[in-house]
Amino acid sequence: MKNLLFLALMLMGTSTFAQTYNEEIDMLQAMYGKQKKEIVAAFINPQGAQADAFWTIYDQYEAERKLLGVQRINLIGVYAEFYNNLDDGGTDVLVKEMLKLAKNNDALIEKYYGKLKKKAGVKAAAQFVQIESYLLSTIRAGILEEIPFIGELD
Repeated sequence: MKNLLFLALMLMGTSTFAQTYNEEIDMLQAMYGKQKKEIVAAFINPQGAQADAFWTIYDQYEAERKLLGVQRINLIGVYAEFYNNLDDGGTDVLVKEMLKLAKNNDALIEKYYGKLKKKAGVKAAAQFVQIESYLLSTIRAGILEEIPFIGELD
């Protein structure tokens, strides 16, 4: 329980730092979101009413995905800040949070696959799963290439 409280306090930070940090996250997500939508639009091309339904649902998905993105960024920040001082308890909390975040991402994609399948068709929904899975895997791989493994810098 102490470790969860510790993690929660670290994620909140000071209000000034948190506000600046959140503004930077918002800016990065807005830039990424615009570029991402262009990539998705180049890959998925529903027509007519299915296109309207697709983009309406996709925008809803993006709003939820961004919340998970903030969690990922915050978790990486905690990892970086406390890397040299992680004990077993703190490490366990971070790993559990990382696994929970991955499950939540997968569940979100599954949820929106169902919504898209009903309103925009199976093909567009399947393409959505493909492109989102690809982008998420690419992001995860990029992050893993940039941060040290636990104990690597000891």
